[in-house]
Amino acid sequence: MNEQPFRIVFAIYPGMTQLDFTGPQQFLSRLPGSEVIVASLAGGDVASEGLIFAGTKRLADVAACELICVPGGVNATTVALDSTFIDEVRRLGLGARYVTSVCTGSLILGAAGLLVGRRAACHWAWRQLLPLFGATADEGRVVRDGNVITGGGVTAGIDFALTVLAEIGGAELGQSIQLGLEYAPAPPFQAGRPETAPAPILAAYRERMAGILARREAEAREAADRLAIGRQ
Repeated sequence: MNEQPFRIVFAIYPGMTQLDFTGPQQFLSRLPGSEVIVASLAGGDVASEGLIFAGTKRLADVAACELICVPGGVNATTVALDSTFIDEVRRLGLGARYVTSVCTGSLILGAAGLLVGRRAACHWAWRQLLPLFGATADEGRVVRDGNVITGGGVTAGIDFALTVLAEIGGAELGQSIQLGLEYAPAPPFQAGRPETAPAPILAAYRERMAGILARREAEAREAADRLAIGRQ
């Protein structure tokens, strides 16, 4: 009798950051014996930032998975208020061996009640919202706490995926896939973290983000309030 495949589900939604999804998907899809399912609330086509992903499955039609991964995006906190989406993430997450996210996807995991008492990563600009969901914000690029593995902002999704591959298939597998995809980052600038970015660049970025900070915080607080009420 053949063994069941290691089922990986990416729970995506309109407005996600496509690299949060496509980076890890490129790596995790090479896990031997795996089955990768891309699912959304309604199924069908899902528009991300600049790309449309066609033919996704309905989350409700996915019975279970070994690993669920939720990407982040500009709409992450808005999606955190979608009770039907959150219910599906919670259902799959509670039955999964691994509960994972990239970037602000951890805020969605938090809204689903999957990060209570856990350390988690998030994009540096929004990680301060994690404690609203009972989580401890961690500055790590990839953070593991039990069966919860979370990646920081966007490109951290590749490091996250390699960490997951090594966890499931061993370090040699992770290194082999890394070699095959020639992942050997050598950025032209050291501006990828607030600790290393030039002060004027950091200040300008914070100014651009200030316009959506209030909305995101308000949505995160509302999602956290709903979570608290649901747990009473």
